[in-house]
Amino acid sequence: MADITGDQRIQSEVLEGLAMAVNHRRWFVELALPYLGDNPIEVGSGLGDYAIEWAEHLPRFTATEADPDRLVLLKERMADYPNIDVRQMLLPSPDANGEYSAAVSYNVLEHIEDHVGALRSMADLVRPGGRVIIIVPAFMFAMSNVDIATGHIRRYTKKTMRAAMEGAGLQIEKMHYANALGLIGYYGATSIFKLAPKEGPMVKVYDSIVLPVTKAAESIVKPPFGQSVFVVARTPAA
Repeated sequence: MADITGDQRIQSEVLEGLAMAVNHRRWFVELALPYLGDNPIEVGSGLGDYAIEWAEHLPRFTATEADPDRLVLLKERMADYPNIDVRQMLLPSPDANGEYSAAVSYNVLEHIEDHVGALRSMADLVRPGGRVIIIVPAFMFAMSNVDIATGHIRRYTKKTMRAAMEGAGLQIEKMHYANALGLIGYYGATSIFKLAPKEGPMVKVYDSIVLPVTKAAESIVKPPFGQSVFVVARTPAA
């Protein structure tokens, strides 16, 4: 399987900027939490922001990273969290023995050419009947220079996400769009004004004012579009 693509420096800048979006991260932490089980693995942990918040609720958590330089930083950051294991993870993994309760991967699949193969590899990490939990960016019309610079090969709809999951032999349990207002804001910022989602006033205003309203509304009614596609799928039972 091809390595995750993209400029590592730009990816790190975007990750650092989005780390300031605390409310956004906590919302997406909550989406996956009911499905993680007792011993999940995250594929592509980046700076470890999600891993730290998930691990607060779990007895054991494994964070992974493919890039060697980012892996060093991840290990240094996780040294203070005894219930978080850190390992390098390249898909397909040669030691995928199905020991984990779930595999969770946020904003990684869109970087991988063989995304169906990547999903199969994630499923191989999980116990029979366990879950694969994915968030990916939504809608190709929102593909921008920021996407390209960070190595995005594609953006998804529910239809294309379903096709990838079914191609990998996974059964979808839950799928919906998330962050409808975020899609409008992202398209305007990156495609019209040619801005990157870095730390700054725009991110802070979005996270503190717009995001809570969006989250509250979508807890009542799931929107027909969004910035992301969230999906939970089950691996085949033994």
